[in-house]
Amino acid sequence: MLRIAVLASGSGSNAEELHRYFSDCDLARVELIVTNNTKAGVIDRFSGKKVAIRTFDPSTESDVVLQELTQGADLVVLAGYLKMIPAAWTRAFQGRMLNIHPALLPKFGGKGMYGKHVHQAVSEAGETETGITIHLVNEHYDEGAIVAQFAVDVAPGEAPLSIEEKVRQLELEYYGPTVERWIENLILSQ
Repeated sequence: MLRIAVLASGSGSNAEELHRYFSDCDLARVELIVTNNTKAGVIDRFSGKKVAIRTFDPSTESDVVLQELTQGADLVVLAGYLKMIPAAWTRAFQGRMLNIHPALLPKFGGKGMYGKHVHQAVSEAGETETGITIHLVNEHYDEGAIVAQFAVDVAPGEAPLSIEEKVRQLELEYYGPTVERWIENLILSQ
């Protein structure tokens, strides 16, 4: 049974869905939630669940948390984690760290492109399609190898909130199954 650590900075809806998805899985389980935000909703979502929660300050505790991750997790999955992943982390979990991005990369990726900022940019660009990208994490924002993409139609200039709702549905539907397939492929390649 592989141990998954989920990194999250916000409300934790994707983290919670991953936990639910893997709760009856023989392949892997969410064992640890790591957040850089002491007020993140993910903390409330996971209190009372049998999952360890670790808050930390990335500017002072990065090395300590990396050691905890390497000892307590086989895989790292980002679910709304908003900080740059240190190079030491990407090296330690090379090929074993995934992120979900709320657009079809390479469009609308990079520093500062998260959540409502992405949906606003999609709206302003007059796009007719957006979606999610699930990709490996490397030392650059949103530039790791793409594992999967799922698209949804949008109207040119559609309201960012409406785009966000459509993208959220894709995230909740596809992240868990995509992570599971990715894990199966990792196991087969060993």
